[in-house]
Amino acid sequence: MISKNKYTVHESAIIDEGAQIGNGSRVWHFVHVCSGAKIGKSVSLGQNVFVGNKVNIGDHCKIQNNVSVYDNVTLEEGVFCGPSMVFTNVYNPRALIERKSEYRNTLIKKGATLGANCTIVCGITVGQFAFIGAGTVVNKNVPDFSLMVGVPAKQIGWISKYGEQLNLPLEGEGLAICPHTGEKYKLSGKQVYIAEE
Repeated sequence: MISKNKYTVHESAIIDEGAQIGNGSRVWHFVHVCSGAKIGKSVSLGQNVFVGNKVNIGDHCKIQNNVSVYDNVTLEEGVFCGPSMVFTNVYNPRALIERKSEYRNTLIKKGATLGANCTIVCGITVGQFAFIGAGTVVNKNVPDFSLMVGVPAKQIGWISKYGEQLNLPLEGEGLAICPHTGEKYKLSGKQVYIAEE
């Protein structure tokens, strides 16, 4: 690893001029970061990661090996992208038809986990601290704290900030406590919130 002024980068990585990379970030083998990319502090880019021009990656994100973060994807703080998970940015691609003007915005909110080999179809929002299981295909917006699995994605429960499943029904009213942190979560309708003390 070569130490830059504020981050470290493996000698095999390519960082295009103009890319912004925050303090304490680590860029591993065979990574390519395009010139317009904005990457926050303490971010880890694993082996063979690609980061496009119109990409924003928040502080403390961890992007595992073989992930391509294409244009129009935004990751808020603390997002985890599992190995070989997939983002798209065109909904109906064709090799013979140019559709760069049709890129759809994808937003992954704070603290969300995108499991290994999952696919995030463009144009959706994944809510805060949601957990997308390995191999899941997400083609619709995902609520905060939701646990999603399957093809296509189906909600099977709720999950705490810590990453533990909460004992709550999928909808209605309820209160649950994270067994690790003691934090309280309130279900109201089809949404979960951290309960006010």
